[in-house]
Amino acid sequence: MFKERLLKDIEFIVELDKMKSIIRQTSLIGKDQREDDAQHSWHIAVMAMVLGEYSNEKIDLCKVIKMLLVHDLVEIYAGDTFCYDKKGNESKRERELIAADKIFGMLDQDKGKELRALWDEFEEQKTPEALFAASMDRLQPMLNNYYNNGGTWQKFNVAKEDIYKRIAPLKEASNELWNFVEHMIEDAYNKGLIKH
Repeated sequence: MFKERLLKDIEFIVELDKMKSIIRQTSLIGKDQREDDAQHSWHIAVMAMVLGEYSNEKIDLCKVIKMLLVHDLVEIYAGDTFCYDKKGNESKRERELIAADKIFGMLDQDKGKELRALWDEFEEQKTPEALFAASMDRLQPMLNNYYNNGGTWQKFNVAKEDIYKRIAPLKEASNELWNFVEHMIEDAYNKGLIKH
């Protein structure tokens, strides 16, 4: 009755609902509630729309938004790995590659390949779009931590140098945003929100 392609698309869309159940370490600003992957992906996609003008290079904003909307789909199967979890990050790449094959393999080859290519490009961080997308992905939890009086920085005793290492792609993606973030990190450090 219905085309197999449509049924695959619907099955994929239903599977995406699981993003709402993947709880991240970052809390919502001003709340005790931790955000989920769907909230995070929406937030950074809108951030890219608003902050895209600050990119050092001309970027295809539509492509950036697409990357941001698919970049964490693998976590449906691989789970979320906290960025400062050294042990969890040892197996992250392997788990996410297996998950990417599974989630993008649900779609017909043309759609699956398109979404997988966006995910791969995001992961490689070699294009201006991927660098800017990665910057949004890293900036959002940083903003949440700053506006939550240290948030996960405090909870997990994160060092300033680790925060700088995590946000490093932003330095190449946007001078203006980098200057803002540098000020924010130093302010957080001076306020005792980051480990001394």
